[in-house]
Amino acid sequence: MARQIIILERVDEPSDNSFNVAFWLTVPATRVSAYANGGTSRFKQATAPELAAIAAGQVVEIVEKMTFIAGTGVAAIQAALIAHFNILQARITANNPTIHYGTSWDGATWTLVGTA
Repeated sequence: MARQIIILERVDEPSDNSFNVAFWLTVPATRVSAYANGGTSRFKQATAPELAAIAAGQVVEIVEKMTFIAGTGVAAIQAALIAHFNILQARITANNPTIHYGTSWDGATWTLVGTA
């Protein structure tokens, strides 16, 4: 299975337990064109197939700063990252930014297009 959560770096040292985290989310097939971005990633070790999936819009990368209380154990951090991933994935799945993309009016009639 492809990577879905990648810890990029620890930030705000030494005062807290914060990390920049990349979440790689699967885009519904009918909406990939809305997420195509040229294949860039903040994760420098992304493989060619991973970058191709991002470029094609099959995967969208969201990077967020995640902060945990000092002393939080690794298992608790991992569980929190998975829970946050699931929230982000649900948003990507539910959100349809191209529902009316390409819909146009020619001065007389509307042509309705978009994605499901």
